[in-house]
Amino acid sequence: MNDAKAAVLAHGLRVVRGGAEVLKGLDFAVPRGSVTGLLGPSGCGKTTLMRAIVGAQARVTGTLEVLGRPAGGAELRHRLGYLTQSPSVYLDLTVRQNLAYYAAVLGIGRADRRAAVGAVLDDVDLGSHADALGGTLSGGQRARASLAVALLGTPELLVLDEPTVGLDPVLRRSLWDLFHRLAAERGATLLISSHVMDEADRCQRLMLMRTGRVLAEGSPAELRERTGTDTIEDAFLRLVADDQRREEEA
Repeated sequence: MNDAKAAVLAHGLRVVRGGAEVLKGLDFAVPRGSVTGLLGPSGCGKTTLMRAIVGAQARVTGTLEVLGRPAGGAELRHRLGYLTQSPSVYLDLTVRQNLAYYAAVLGIGRADRRAAVGAVLDDVDLGSHADALGGTLSGGQRARASLAVALLGTPELLVLDEPTVGLDPVLRRSLWDLFHRLAAERGATLLISSHVMDEADRCQRLMLMRTGRVLAEGSPAELRERTGTDTIEDAFLRLVADDQRREEEA
């Protein structure tokens, strides 16, 4: 890939925490305008990598560029949307009040704020709960409200940490449809983590991680063909087995 076409570009990316190397010299590129899945078991480094990309991770070394700028730069703040695993809504405010507050923080003018809030409420299908307090929402509704916060300001890059975990299948499908619309219609780049392998085929491109390293990158079809398997789960297991064998032989 031409580096200029990458929304995220890493060379030798490392993170050390508590004396342990959490990310181990990663080299990868996330294409602009793509829906890229970051898959791997819990504890493999997915969240640490996402925190590094949005500039929220300490002790990052190597090269990490985001939208053509060094990761963590102040100029990127309004160009990124970040969804953590923990809900980011205030429980004593309504959904609409939460969104209006975050819109103000992002610098969206008062005249444009109502339209911006209405647009993201529509995106996540929460219009009927706009005036409900955050503390009264179900887990799925709270997750959608947090996603709405990340969508404010039409960010160029959306970094979403397990946005569909715990949601029912119908809602999961609806959100994946939204993710692809954001990429196709707005040109947004989405990096979406998951440990659920059956979500892999919903992505245009995949990065498979294990123990702080990227095992493989490519489209789901490319990874299945490369490993001679029928599913991404089988492809991942094959790659893990090959990786373990190399470790034993080293």
